[in-house]
Amino acid sequence: MGRFLALMILLIPGVIAGYGIKLMRDTIFQLLNSPFPNLTLQFFGGLILFLVCVSFIGGFIFYRDRKNGKISPRFQKK
Repeated sequence: MGRFLALMILLIPGVIAGYGIKLMRDTIFQLLNSPFPNLTLQFFGGLILFLVCVSFIGGFIFYRDRKNGKISPRFQKK
């Protein structure tokens, strides 16, 4: 059950990050999606979604590895 919960915690931000990439790609091809009034806001909205979700996934993996002692000594908790 714990592994399934961890998978869901990582899967949801992964999907949201993929949507952020889609928004940025649509901006490059000049396709405007409905909740955004212009392409600039659409690009920055996608960039923010992507960065927040990737940093969440990275923090989750870093926390898990630090808990299990799989990181270098300089990142260990003091």
